Amino acid sequence: MLQSMTGFGKSNALFDSRKVSIEIRTLNSKGLDLNMKVPPIYKEAEPFLRKLISNKLNRGKIEFSLFIESEKTSELGLVNKDLATAYYHEIKSLNETWGEKPIDYMNLVLRLPEVLNNEMTEIPESEIEELKELTIEACDMVETFRKKEGLDLKKEFCERVGEIRNLLEEIVPYEKERIETTRERLLKGLNEFNSEKVDANRFEQELIFYIEKLDIAEEKMRLSNHLSYFEETLELSNSGKKLGFIAQEMGREINTIGSKCNHSEMQRRVVLMKDSLEKIKEQVLNTL
Repeated sequence: MLQSMTGFGKSNALFDSRKVSIEIRTLNSKGLDLNMKVPPIYKEAEPFLRKLISNKLNRGKIEFSLFIESEKTSELGLVNKDLATAYYHEIKSLNETWGEKPIDYMNLVLRLPEVLNNEMTEIPESEIEELKELTIEACDMVETFRKKEGLDLKKEFCERVGEIRNLLEEIVPYEKERIETTRERLLKGLNEFNSEKVDANRFEQELIFYIEKLDIAEEKMRLSNHLSYFEETLELSNSGKKLGFIAQEMGREINTIGSKCNHSEMQRRVVLMKDSLEKIKEQVLNTL
């Protein structure tokens, strides 16, 4: 099933006196770009969480954030109060002695050595498992979000492919007219260049050779095949890169048709095909 690379997931649970919340946000990216914000108490769990998220979400720019809200802040022992108080009195005394302006003591003290205690006890195995389940829950929410966005992408892709196919069919009536116009233009040019009567047989031979160079039958057939293949690929999972490659091939055929068509109405439809294709390429960048 087609998926977008844009997604959001959230989960939370209560571990003893701590409320743990996980948020995952994803955006489009060529590869996997995983940024993790994990508090010190759970740093040892970061490697396996990173591996879990990579396996679940595959590709995209992913921001993983883990938040802790403690109901018993004092039990966590995050701040060395005695040391912080001593720092505060010393700095304030120096500040008054030097006659400096009052400063933000709290912000300064919290950045000084050993004021914040990051030494945590080992995480229980049961809590690691709960953390794993929370991460899976958030990833599942992201996948659900991506699939919903994927349905909208698929709808737009089908519309754009339909536009290109219709424009390709509209070119057909002008092909015969283009040949007659080319024939008349060449004959007129020869007559102006040489007043003698032009050899009709030789002229027809040269005209056929010239028209063959302008023939777009093969390009139309290949473009039609690419359009069908694109629609088939929409039904596959993790097909964003493949859709990008197919779109590139479609662009090559449209450009070749444009260089050969030599007719104003055909050129107009080629421009419209290019416009529809650019809209496809824009959305392919956000497809998983």
